[in-house]
Amino acid sequence: MNPLQWTATPFTPGSATLGGLLIGAAAAWLLLANGRIAGISGILGGSLARPTADTPWRAAFLVGLPLGAALVGWLCGGLAIDIDTSTPELLVAGLLVGYGTRLGSGCTSGHGVCGMARGSRRSIAATLVFMATGALTVFLVRHGIGG
Repeated sequence: MNPLQWTATPFTPGSATLGGLLIGAAAAWLLLANGRIAGISGILGGSLARPTADTPWRAAFLVGLPLGAALVGWLCGGLAIDIDTSTPELLVAGLLVGYGTRLGSGCTSGHGVCGMARGSRRSIAATLVFMATGALTVFLVRHGIGG
């Protein structure tokens, strides 16, 4: 099996609901405990800057992301992750996502989870734009350029 081959997984409402609740609880906790928005791009960007008093919680948050996935994988007997694209395409996609998060002053977690939950009009507009752009990109790649 190609380690970079994407395979769809069936929808599981129980684990999806639990995951959503955990994401919401973590975002709420960070806002209540630190007064900070759980936007991954902002947390990462802030952790790459000169060390400040925020550096420890930012580092813990970022380390917890892959560790949480590894824990779930271990508890579930493994996670099948297959991506069917080349490494250069992944690098370009990653750079475009990074550029987009800087251009939009945040990412899906910051705008889509935290901003929309707070009723931020800017976050609602940003989420609508990046969701529509993502849907259009998938359509064009699957039915136009790559189809």
